[in-house]
Amino acid sequence: MERQSRPRPYRSRVREDSARRTREAIISAATLLFVRDGYAGTSWEAVAEAAGVSRPTVVTAFGTKAALLSHVLDESLAEDDEPVPVRDRWWFRPVWDATTAGGTLDAYARVCVLIAIRAAGVVEALHRAADSSPEVDVLWEGWLTGRRAGAAMVVGHPPLTRALAPGMGPDKAVDVLWTLNNPDLYLGLVTRAGWTEDAFEGWLARAMRTALLS
Repeated sequence: MERQSRPRPYRSRVREDSARRTREAIISAATLLFVRDGYAGTSWEAVAEAAGVSRPTVVTAFGTKAALLSHVLDESLAEDDEPVPVRDRWWFRPVWDATTAGGTLDAYARVCVLIAIRAAGVVEALHRAADSSPEVDVLWEGWLTGRRAGAAMVVGHPPLTRALAPGMGPDKAVDVLWTLNNPDLYLGLVTRAGWTEDAFEGWLARAMRTALLS
């Protein structure tokens, strides 16, 4: 008896590419608006107009404004929407390649600057909106938890773990690094006080070394 083949689901590459470009346009527009106007001041209509699409298209793509903010934050942190963890990104690789404690912290300072360049404004918008709804509050708490997890990963890198100053246990080291990897420092010193990015990166690396190493 001849086996009947199942019909393959129809997938249009053109349609998929178009949908992806639409999402990218919406996220790009929302990023600019959230940073400029704040979460409360950014409407679906404004995002749709800036992205060149209809309001229903934006709502259908993301469902809620909190979900849209979540996607904006994720892409700001990771650089794109590819399903690659931050720790496995090419720009994080120097941290894992470092063979000394100082080299680890210098590389991580650079990572913190790269993330701050892309995401500091979005994080500030998120912080200001944290009490506006339970969904945004959860997003804010998730950001804090994720930032601490990043600090813990770096502290766990063997060259750094072995070189922590006397009395500086791993938990305390994570506390310190979590404090120093805050993009608010970049906003304060670079955006508002006018430091260059190189000056900020050098200061941050020295602050990490002084705080954690003997």
